[in-house]
Amino acid sequence: MKKIVIIGANDFQNPLILKAKEMGFETHVFAWQDGSIGERTADYFYPISIVEKDEILKKCKDIMPDAVATIASDLANITVQYLAQRLSLPCNSEECIDITTNKYKMRQALADGGVKVPHFEIVGSVDDIKDYGKFSFPVIVKPTDRSGSRGITKVEDVSQLEAAITSSVEQSFEKKAIVEDYITGPEFSCECISFNGVHHFLTVTQKFTTGAPHFIETGHMEPAGLNDAMLNKVKKTIFKALTALKVEFGASHSEFRITPDGEIGIIEIGSRMGGDCIGSNLVYLSTGVDFVRGVIDVASGKEPDLTPDFEPRAAAIRFVFSKEDMNVLDNVKKNYKDNLYFVSEISEIGEHKIVDSGTRYGFYIMTADNREELLEISKLNRR
Repeated sequence: MKKIVIIGANDFQNPLILKAKEMGFETHVFAWQDGSIGERTADYFYPISIVEKDEILKKCKDIMPDAVATIASDLANITVQYLAQRLSLPCNSEECIDITTNKYKMRQALADGGVKVPHFEIVGSVDDIKDYGKFSFPVIVKPTDRSGSRGITKVEDVSQLEAAITSSVEQSFEKKAIVEDYITGPEFSCECISFNGVHHFLTVTQKFTTGAPHFIETGHMEPAGLNDAMLNKVKKTIFKALTALKVEFGASHSEFRITPDGEIGIIEIGSRMGGDCIGSNLVYLSTGVDFVRGVIDVASGKEPDLTPDFEPRAAAIRFVFSKEDMNVLDNVKKNYKDNLYFVSEISEIGEHKIVDSGTRYGFYIMTADNREELLEISKLNRR
């Protein structure tokens, strides 16, 4: 039987575990033991933290896997590359992982690759800023090496900068923050998969967020409603960026804004699937292409199978922040029950403060025949 090592065991990794089993793989899952669902769905579970790369590698040499994979986690992605390279399995280079998990290095690599980027600086404190005059406020401050909306603040003027930098540095593993000019316009992400350096476009996701100052995602929808001319512009820009970041294998999640003058302003790019069920659920529902299967194919050294399994539909996820979100869910259950695809476990509203993506109370996924119908059902454009 073919064997696959999967790094991570939480809800967002579970679709990878289940898909691998469906494809005939024996699943070997590594993660800190905390009761996550992957501990139960895996064929073999190893209670080893995903950052313990050498300890996992020792186990892998006994397992002798045919593939190593993860989805939707920068931290797990670092470990996957480390393992796959040493096990002579397909993977991106160490340099690729380095520059796609560090926002400062990413900006440098994009600029070096001829991709337009805003002015940016790396800092450990407000005293490290070299030239305030080069920034055009507002600016964005965020940790160099975190994801999930952690430590992100939009800063309107200089007086707010010190507090924002302190917050980002506290969230950062390397205790650094990046300060960069704010890109205006609605936010999207582009979902792609690459094999041997050839990039394949899957779809564009429309993002809904809390807005300034922290931009925590409140929902996502596919398709994004862009016209063909803009989609072609997105593909051209993102493919150029992926090449600049040396992405050659596997999934990628490229966040960007479309500026008022129609330019593509890249926010950041991950050499892995988008979280929030974008890669694991929304792409499949909205395109018919099994993105998770494609990731396993690439990790196994195979050209990904991008043949749609069914006619695409519109798909959306709405996250629970308040009673209003639960009211929308109740309405969907009552009047659109056939459009409700999945409901997560939902915590009691108000039991804790929502400070980033990891502290939202829960979520639900909906589908519809088209985008217009789904906007009416999900009410994402009204929040």
